[in-house]
Amino acid sequence: MLFEAINSIEEVFSEVIHELHRGALDRKHPFRFVVLSSLAGPDLESRYVVLRKVGKNLSFFFYTDSRSSKVSQLNSENRTSLLFFHPQKRVQIRVNGKAILHHQNDTSLKHWKNVQGEAQKAYNSTLSPGTEIKDPQEAFHWKEDLSNPVNFCVIEIQPDQIESLQLNGLEHLRIGFSLLEGEWQGKWLVP
Repeated sequence: MLFEAINSIEEVFSEVIHELHRGALDRKHPFRFVVLSSLAGPDLESRYVVLRKVGKNLSFFFYTDSRSSKVSQLNSENRTSLLFFHPQKRVQIRVNGKAILHHQNDTSLKHWKNVQGEAQKAYNSTLSPGTEIKDPQEAFHWKEDLSNPVNFCVIEIQPDQIESLQLNGLEHLRIGFSLLEGEWQGKWLVP
């Protein structure tokens, strides 16, 4: 368990934030892979993304190809939701916030330095993500110069709501945090 009813709101917030930071630092942590949801017109689309960094201000950073559908969706509607789940601690964390896209700017170039070797291929395919192909092998063609970050995009999520659900038999616990005037405020909620 991540938290119990005897924990204060401040203690719960501290534990939640600690685990979120661990997700970015520990490749084996369950929070490393997170569900990102975005609006595609009237529909919602969700997909797993890799948590790359959690900033000091609790911003979440993910890498993607600038030609992906999630980028165009977040360009149209920047409100988004993240969903984390830790099976061993039986806790779910939902984060709502707004997306900021960094493409060919100082932030994206700084993060590009973290993408090494073969991993650069994920952002340098000759075909855009989602392009229809006849043979799966057609997807594995890259530009010769992998060092060029022309398609590399960093998605930054700035949260304004964080909610955690601690599963515990018949006594689940739920707590919500909202960013109000620069400060996180917490409240216990009925699960």
